[in-house]
Amino acid sequence: MDDMQISAKEVNERVGRGDKLLLIDVREQWEYDLAKIPGAKLIPLGTLPANLNTLLEADEVICYCHHGMRSLDAAVWLRQQGVESAKSMAGGIERWSVEVDPQVPRY
Repeated sequence: MDDMQISAKEVNERVGRGDKLLLIDVREQWEYDLAKIPGAKLIPLGTLPANLNTLLEADEVICYCHHGMRSLDAAVWLRQQGVESAKSMAGGIERWSVEVDPQVPRY
């Protein structure tokens, strides 16, 4: 399961290096409106199947949610569909706010 998750700090470092990561926010619109990571794409968990083709073409997919549970489900499902690079950002946007960017509101 360890290869399924990535830390918020590591995601931030990789984005800073210019790695080609597709950050997917699997929360709902109202949550995205409250707090988001710049550059992330909102694809609520329930709409993942409709967006699968977009994700199959990505180099690397990193999913996140509020605390990391929904995004882990999303990463597992995406891997089952053939998106082998899919990972979940451990601790979600909550950990991002605490460890990376305190400007991102906590809720």
